[in-house]
Amino acid sequence: MRIKQSSQSNFSRHEFSHFIRLVVNIVAPLALLLGIASASSTKVIYSFAGGNDGEYLDTDLVMDSAGNIYGSTVQGGDFSSGTVFQLSPSGAGWTHTVLYSFTGGTDGAEPYKGVTLDAHGNIYGTTVSGGGGSCEGGCGVVFKLTNSGGTWTQTVIHQFTGGSDGSGPGSGLTFDLQGNLYGMTPTGGAYGLGTVYQLQPQPNSSWILNVVHAFTGGNDGSSASAGRLILDHAGNLYGVTTVGGAHGDGVVFEITHTNGVWTLTTLYAFKDQPDGALPYGGVIFDQAGNLYGTTYYAGVHDVGTVYKLTRTRGTWVETVLYNFKGGNDGSSPISTLVSDKAGNLYGTTSAGGTQCDCGVIFKLAPNSNGTWTETVPYRFPGAPGAGFAYNGLVSDSAGNLYGATTHGGDTNDGTIYKFTP
Repeated sequence: MRIKQSSQSNFSRHEFSHFIRLVVNIVAPLALLLGIASASSTKVIYSFAGGNDGEYLDTDLVMDSAGNIYGSTVQGGDFSSGTVFQLSPSGAGWTHTVLYSFTGGTDGAEPYKGVTLDAHGNIYGTTVSGGGGSCEGGCGVVFKLTNSGGTWTQTVIHQFTGGSDGSGPGSGLTFDLQGNLYGMTPTGGAYGLGTVYQLQPQPNSSWILNVVHAFTGGNDGSSASAGRLILDHAGNLYGVTTVGGAHGDGVVFEITHTNGVWTLTTLYAFKDQPDGALPYGGVIFDQAGNLYGTTYYAGVHDVGTVYKLTRTRGTWVETVLYNFKGGNDGSSPISTLVSDKAGNLYGTTSAGGTQCDCGVIFKLAPNSNGTWTETVPYRFPGAPGAGFAYNGLVSDSAGNLYGATTHGGDTNDGTIYKFTP
């Protein structure tokens, strides 16, 4: 709204000032209701159109040194089996390019949770179906995309069988310093409850898969989460299972490698209310070596938590940093967290927020007394805006954060958004 004052205005100076205060008193609560925060901004930078363009973005995002964003769509593309895409900054906007459309055959189908880049700009990811093996529709693949003169070529570097190697890989991949890839499957393996695997590159450009751990469903957990593995400076792996463990509600684990032997240790088993339960997102480190993550269920209000694991004399102690309340506060986070230079944590919830229940962006700020303060800088409004964030955020060099939503946008087929804290 634009207000023009002139010598012919019917407003006195006092009346005009009163009118402005009235407008502010009306607009400010409305802005909060719509998820608009004065100290931050959020905007959709690309709205997927469905069809060949891709749709349903259950994807983490990665960014290269040039500021290009990469991810995957579960559906859409030339063969309706998903895509890998690139968003490139272009003037005041962004240019979307489909780098590869999956056929649903031996090359795979339904790529969840995004991709990983190597130092040469090659792209790696997984699909939950397609390929071959004993699974209906295929047991999924690990793939590589190689760029040569602007043309991207896809290669399957492992086709899951549904046997001891696992099936349905639905989490992203992680490189170690030696160029090995690590990932997880929620099913298959020796006990049918998922695996942690390593892929070793060979001189002839082939890859060898080693099963690092087969989940038993006991104290080690089962059904590896969608959050990707992380490594510490010593090369130990850390990850999460969604269920299983001592209480059946998921675990956080560490895997060490000594003298050729991989050993899984459960760091924490979730206990349900008032503790967390069913962690879908992965974990992250802070500079002190503490771990942070989210749970989809439980907490005081049974709609999820943010938790911290602190190592004390070789033992890990869990603290619930925040219990989501539902409603405008958000609920049911699936995302992996991201931290800024000040130690603030950011994440998304898959539900809650506005009346459309489309989720929120939340912030947790550490206080000097060890407590944390939660705020909601943005509530997703749904189509034609962004809606339903099933994944976390990625930061650029300027501190802006980017994420994807499975729905929302002009045709409700998903969006990429930019959030400036």
